[in-house]
Amino acid sequence: MSDQTLAYEDFHPGRRFALGPVTVSTEEIIEFAREFDPQPMHIDEAAGRASILGGLAASGWHTSAMLMRMMIDSYLLNSLSEGAPGIDIMEWRRPVIAGDTLSGHSTVLEARALRSRPGIGIVKFRHELENQRGELVCVSENPIMFRMAAPRQVRTEPKSGASA
Repeated sequence: MSDQTLAYEDFHPGRRFALGPVTVSTEEIIEFAREFDPQPMHIDEAAGRASILGGLAASGWHTSAMLMRMMIDSYLLNSLSEGAPGIDIMEWRRPVIAGDTLSGHSTVLEARALRSRPGIGIVKFRHELENQRGELVCVSENPIMFRMAAPRQVRTEPKSGASA
């Protein structure tokens, strides 16, 4: 992250932000799964190996949470973010196995000012995470709202016959 706070104007199409690396531990996978997704392949190593996932695997929701943390660390905490109205795409392409190291990038796809909220713009991102073998494990797309550095001033014309 830079010392400069990122505003809407800083998110132009094509701009990329590095994500990670983050190594996923057995303990983290089990801790997350016990609280949020206690399926056998997420809480028991033998069950994970016996599953189609091939090992103790992070829940897809855990992968999404790690992606969110990487976005926070890369650029969101150093921005004028106002949150996100939702997620358009969330795909878990390959299992994230204990010991995997995840990294990737967020790419700005488009940006536009909101007419309904002067001073706010919405930026659409595509996020991609890969494991240490270069295999794509997660793809996500979503819009995020950001405050503008210098909100546009709405010019109003004086009414006809009004004095200035």
